[in-house]
Amino acid sequence: MPIQHTHEFLTKYCRFCSLVSKTNGEDPIGTADTCDYWLMMEIPLPWSQNIFEENPTLKSVLGLFQELVFQHRIKLKPILIAPDLEYSYPGFTRVLYYYRPAKLFSQFEKQEFVVPESEAAALVTAIFKQLMQQPNDLSEFQQYQQQTSHIRELMVCTHAQVDLACGRFGTPIYRRLRKEYAPASNGKLRVWQTTHFGGHQFAPTLIDLPQGCLWGHIEPEILDLLVKRNGSVFGVRQYYRGWTGLSKFEQIAEREIWMQFGWNWLNYLKAGKVMTMEQVAEGQEPDWVEVRINFTDPDSSTKGAYKAKIEVCGEVMTAFNSAKEIELEAVKQYRVSHLAKVE
Repeated sequence: MPIQHTHEFLTKYCRFCSLVSKTNGEDPIGTADTCDYWLMMEIPLPWSQNIFEENPTLKSVLGLFQELVFQHRIKLKPILIAPDLEYSYPGFTRVLYYYRPAKLFSQFEKQEFVVPESEAAALVTAIFKQLMQQPNDLSEFQQYQQQTSHIRELMVCTHAQVDLACGRFGTPIYRRLRKEYAPASNGKLRVWQTTHFGGHQFAPTLIDLPQGCLWGHIEPEILDLLVKRNGSVFGVRQYYRGWTGLSKFEQIAEREIWMQFGWNWLNYLKAGKVMTMEQVAEGQEPDWVEVRINFTDPDSSTKGAYKAKIEVCGEVMTAFNSAKEIELEAVKQYRVSHLAKVE
């Protein structure tokens, strides 16, 4: 279909941004927000569009969160999860806190608490103060800490009040994972539905923790490979949004290295650095970037580094939000034009 016809068709008939993105072949790689910390809290459904401002518990810690992110520049991602009939406890609130353990790492470390609802705000406040290196009372909550470091958490965005695509496409994926994969895991996998964490146009989209990988445009037929990791990594390449331990262009390079190493690459300790890039005006994306990815295998017997050049290879039209009248925007698409092991 010619581009002009595609443009007219999508703007006239399509209501979901993720269908626009998928139809036009937008590559999701490099769209995972870089995080050093994650904070998930159970808040019952329904979630309004402005749940963080409207819920009393969340509202009470919002000012401290804003100070943390905007003044202290802490890369923390807050997400709400829906209580689950099997996992959750009436009158109690679960809080999951993930943190980057070192500069080079492969997965986030987790602390999990199940506290009385009345103490949830105090717990979150203590975590925030710890991140700001201020006096805090986190030690008082040790009695509520859960030993769940062995549990993998899959979190699917179903937040339809923020974007319809997440409800329409995220909910069926969540239900299938929750019904089929979680029960078969012998307690090693939990599946949650979450509020928005970025990237409506890639719905259905999910977070895989403690690894910290993001996935998008997920199809039911890739769930087996995504969960069990028992086939070729090339089967999930087009669904990979990136690893949140790296920044955008580092994520693009990391995917190509992963394709060479296979699934075991996920266990390697990694860190990235942007070496140089085209100078562009603020708000513009460069046409080329050079990055370096350092890695160490889990037992530290092998260390190395890759250098990669990432270059623009075209652009596609996408939509960042679902609406009755879809607004299309051009986004640059990138490829790794050169990848070499340097150490």
